[in-house]
Amino acid sequence: MKVAIRSKIAAALLGFAWAGGASAGVQVMGTRFVYNEGQQEIMIKLSNGDDAPRLVQAWVDDGDATATAKDSKAPFILNPPMARMDTNKGQTLRLMYTGGQLPADRESVFYLNVLEVPPRPKAGAEGEQPNYIQFAVRTRLKIFYRPKGLPGNAASAVGGLQWHLVERDADRVVVECRNPTAFNVSFNKIVMKGSKPSDEFTGGGMCPAKGSERFTVAPGTSDEMDLGVINDYGGSEAKSAPVTH
Repeated sequence: MKVAIRSKIAAALLGFAWAGGASAGVQVMGTRFVYNEGQQEIMIKLSNGDDAPRLVQAWVDDGDATATAKDSKAPFILNPPMARMDTNKGQTLRLMYTGGQLPADRESVFYLNVLEVPPRPKAGAEGEQPNYIQFAVRTRLKIFYRPKGLPGNAASAVGGLQWHLVERDADRVVVECRNPTAFNVSFNKIVMKGSKPSDEFTGGGMCPAKGSERFTVAPGTSDEMDLGVINDYGGSEAKSAPVTH
């Protein structure tokens, strides 16, 4: 016996996905943003290359990925906070710092959130709404607030990192990155030299300014790291660093 199930609930479901796990129609022009102390604002450009309009909401969080636009405590505002983007059109967001007690001796990290909601599918010939699950796709990118007068510069900060072996066995190596510099250092590649690719281990991350972070990687053939360092413009630069015991 065939049973036809028509789910009206499915049409109302709103799924949620990161940009990497679902197709994002709205693209952010940039992979990270640097807000220098004293700037009045910075411009963030969006574009909708899809064949349908999108409703876009944008906000900044202070590291809590669950924070919404309503409860975010980040000292930034975006204008406009919400906009409709027609197909093949662009939108410029103005990011403004509202002030606050941020450290003056290092960069602070915040996150830009761009949430896009696609339109409902068109009704059928008889006016019925088809069953569907709608995904709201969120893109989340770093914002670095950079105080004036920091010693050194972001480009050379990777050379000041200290890598230490924490744990090693046949299947994995845990290394700790210590960062005495005033700049956050981001990576799209963190591997031991000579290691084999493994999906079990992280491929990137960030070593925070005047802080530390641990990374689990696959074992290699020497005590040296191969790194892909992301610069202010989103480009990747190949670097290497020794690991001490």
